[in-house]
Amino acid sequence: MATVILVRHGRTTANASGTLAGRTPGVRLDETGVAQAARAGDRLTGVPLAGIVSSPLERCRQTAKAIASARTEPVRITTDRGITECDYGAWQGRALKELAKEKLWSLVQTQPSAAVFPEGESMAAMQARAVTAVRRHDAAVEDEHGPGAVWVAVSHGDIIKSVLADALGMHLDLFQRLHVDPASISVVRYTGTRPYVLATNTHAGDLSWLAPPPAAKKRSRTARTTDAVVGGGAGPSAGS
Repeated sequence: MATVILVRHGRTTANASGTLAGRTPGVRLDETGVAQAARAGDRLTGVPLAGIVSSPLERCRQTAKAIASARTEPVRITTDRGITECDYGAWQGRALKELAKEKLWSLVQTQPSAAVFPEGESMAAMQARAVTAVRRHDAAVEDEHGPGAVWVAVSHGDIIKSVLADALGMHLDLFQRLHVDPASISVVRYTGTRPYVLATNTHAGDLSWLAPPPAAKKRSRTARTTDAVVGGGAGPSAGS
C-alpha cells in the first residue's frame, strides 16, 4: 500500500497576473511561490520519501528541488510528462478574465468531460494520462520499497484535481468541486481494494504520521489492511 503525496507547484508570476500559463516555458515561481515551496518542503521533512516525481515544467521542478533541499537525506527527483500541465492549446498564455467570456468556459465549469481545448487536449485525456502515470509510479514504488512506502508527485492544479476525483470515485464532471491551491499538499493511499484519500488541499500541519510503522516480525490481527474501518477507526498513533 504505497502512498502518494500530491504537491501543486508554488505560486508563479502567471498565477499572480491571472494568466493561464499552460505549458509556456520559462514560467517560474514568484517570491511568494518560493516561500510556499519551502514551507511544503519543511512539512515533509519527517516523512521518509522513496522518491520525487515532477512535471517537467520549470515551476514544478523548482518546487521539487525545494522539497528535496529541505531534507537531510538525499532523494532522487525524476520527471514524467504524464503529470505535466494540461495542453490548453490556443487558450495558453491568455488572461483568465478574457477566457471567462468564451463559450467553452461554461463547459469547462459544468461538463469538463466534454471539454476539448482548441488546438489542445481534452480534459478527459488529461485525466486519463495523469491517473495512469500516478498509478504506474505508485505500483513501482511499492514493488521496489514495499508496502508503506511514500513518494511525492509535484504537478499542477487541474492534474491533481483530476487524480483526486479518480481516487474519490467522482465523475470528472464534478472535479471543479475540488480546490487545489499553490504548494498545497494532498495525500492518496492506493490499495488493492480501493484508493483512500487521506488529505486534500492542506497548507499546514505535521505530516510525520505518514511515515510507515516499523516492520513487525510477525503480522498480527491488528496490522494494517486494505479494509475500511467501520466507524472511522482510531487514526494514526501519536508521533507516527
